[in-house]
Amino acid sequence: MTPDLTSYDSIIVAVSGGKDATACLLALLEAGAPKDRLELWHHEVDGQGPSFMDWPSTSPYVSALAQDFGLPLYRSWREGGFEREMLRNAAPTAPVLFESPEGLIRVGGEGPNGTRLRFPQVSASLTTRWCSSVTKIDVADRSPRGQDRFLNRRTLFVTGERAEESPNRARYAAFEPHRTDTRHGTRRRRHVDHWRPVHQWSEAQVWDSLKRWKVMPALPYRIGFSRLSCATCIFGDARQFATIRWLDPARFERLVQYEQQFGCTIKRTVSLEQLAEQGGPYDAALAAPDLARACLSSRPIPTVFTPA
Repeated sequence: MTPDLTSYDSIIVAVSGGKDATACLLALLEAGAPKDRLELWHHEVDGQGPSFMDWPSTSPYVSALAQDFGLPLYRSWREGGFEREMLRNAAPTAPVLFESPEGLIRVGGEGPNGTRLRFPQVSASLTTRWCSSVTKIDVADRSPRGQDRFLNRRTLFVTGERAEESPNRARYAAFEPHRTDTRHGTRRRRHVDHWRPVHQWSEAQVWDSLKRWKVMPALPYRIGFSRLSCATCIFGDARQFATIRWLDPARFERLVQYEQQFGCTIKRTVSLEQLAEQGGPYDAALAAPDLARACLSSRPIPTVFTPA
């Protein structure tokens, strides 16, 4: 179903820079979403610090996407990002910061002390796979809850999960109340719906959408990566980590050292060094080393549109 887009005061599109999130934006525009109510939100996994897990080229890509479509972009992040949370030792989870029309807002950071000192693990449980919950989901939720501009108004929150990606995502509802919805509350009411417009799309449909709009995918897709998750995503396979070891050996070595320090590997049964030995770098990356190196650059990207 397509909700009545004109009934919302704000339409928030969570953009990772990945193809599915970009396809959501394009689907909204094709469905006639009022452009003056659209805004893009992007979560900085590394907390605006040095790149540890994320691609340095992702943030510039998202900036170019917003600029090309003439849309406001608001960033959010957890202070210290992924690495600070991973190294948390008898300390509370760090505060969240998010941009708003009124400026930068900082919330949280007063929770109970706790310790991680290990990588998140591949699991459907967000407690075990804490990277998703701590650096993305909770960060996303803090922003609407922390802004009075969403009170007593209708907001549509749009994300790009697709059923084809996993059995877990196949069970997601395409349309439902968002976690931050309080429409039935007695105070601080927010009407927030959650829509996944590409939930039933195939990957081919996603690529067709980008091609139709002449939007170039983010750089890592062009060197063989099938998803724009973190560069060193815990779901990565042998070829992905072999490519990272070839392209960014210093980052790869940091991950290896953390595995040894924690006495706990990212993968349950194999170390990263062993995993990378089981595969080779992507052919597309080897064939275009300059393009591969550009994935590690945070320099501005002029446009996401393909040349005429």
